[in-house]
Formats: sequence, structure tokens, C-alpha cells
Amino acid sequence: MSKHGGFGGFGGGMNMQSLMQQARKMQEQMAKAQQELEEAEIDGSAGGGLVTVTVNGNGALRALSIKPEAADPDDIEMLEDLIIAAYNDAASKAKELKDEKLPAGAGGLM
Repeated sequence: MSKHGGFGGFGGGMNMQSLMQQARKMQEQMAKAQQELEEAEIDGSAGGGLVTVTVNGNGALRALSIKPEAADPDDIEMLEDLIIAAYNDAASKAKELKDEKLPAGAGGLM
């Protein structure tokens, strides 16, 4: 340790204080981004709007809307496929929003 109380290459207390302020600021920005993602509403649809889903920015399903003409009792598989396609559409948009809001690799920190 040097006579001035610094740690190796850190160059003293001022740099450490600056690093701590930057870390706090980044943490605040990350918390804000996470809150925005939680509150976001992203729609996805399939079948020309026959099925619409709404997810938040983290991909959690919030709402599902199915138009009556999509519900053919003789073809439930088609309805199931439309729901999956609509969810995948919304989830893809949610991922894009998350990638935009959070720095690369930060998703695992939250």
C-alpha cells in the first residue's frame, strides 16, 4: 500500500468514490429500466388479428383476446396455433424492448 492510502492502481480515494457513484447510478438506471419493462404493454397478434395477446416487457402474459370467428369447435388446433403465434409475436417484441432498455449482459443481473 502506498503512503497516500491508495490501493495499487486505483490511485486513491477519489477514484474509488467516483467508481461507487457510477455503480450507484447504473444500479438506479437498471432499476428504472426493470420497472419500465414490468409496466410495458406489448401486443402480438396472429390470424389477421383473430387472436391478440398482451405481454409486459419481461414477456409475462397479461391479456388474451380471441375473436369469436377464431373459435371453430371443429378446428381447435388452429386456435391453439394462433394463440401460440400471437404470444411468440408479442414475446419477440418484448425481447427487443428489453434489449433496448438494458445494456448487453445486464439481464442476468436483475
